[in-house]
Amino acid sequence: MFANAAALALNHLLTQNSWALPRLARFAGKTVRVHLTPFNVAYTVLADGAVLGAGAEVTADATCYVAPTLLPRLLAKDETVYGEIRTEGDGTLLSEIFALSRQLQWDVAEDLSPFTGDILAERIVRTAQAQQAQFRQGAQNLAETAAEYVSEERPLIVKPAQLAAFVEQVDTLRDDVARLAQRISRLQNSR
Repeated sequence: MFANAAALALNHLLTQNSWALPRLARFAGKTVRVHLTPFNVAYTVLADGAVLGAGAEVTADATCYVAPTLLPRLLAKDETVYGEIRTEGDGTLLSEIFALSRQLQWDVAEDLSPFTGDILAERIVRTAQAQQAQFRQGAQNLAETAAEYVSEERPLIVKPAQLAAFVEQVDTLRDDVARLAQRISRLQNSR
């Protein structure tokens, strides 16, 4: 049941991004299985590029194993997460699916407009985007403030420039001590 509901949502997203359907249609008849604990769903690509939920008995042409901890990073469109997804099977199909997952955009305003009207739907989306940007900026400011506090107010962390200066001073001191040891040795030998 979950696979069918997810297939409806995925098909809606693919329809909103109509350029994606022909790209996926090249893989008509192929099945992709996604393991995302506790879910294990499979989708078969149809001739028009849409997908259909497939049963557990269907053999998959490609399989993705996504750890639940990777899901927030996937939703945040973190590019590094794709390297951590374990895959098996048709590499070309998997590459296309990963490429589509990076590029597909949900047009929320289009989905809201039948209920709220076009103008209000656009304003709701813009307000949500502004709130999201404000939240990100606030999180970034907090991180920068914490880093500054730890490095300036309560220096628990050394800045790279300070570390480089310290290393240079240690090198100079080591060279000076070596020269002094040589002088002492020459003075002792000259007696």
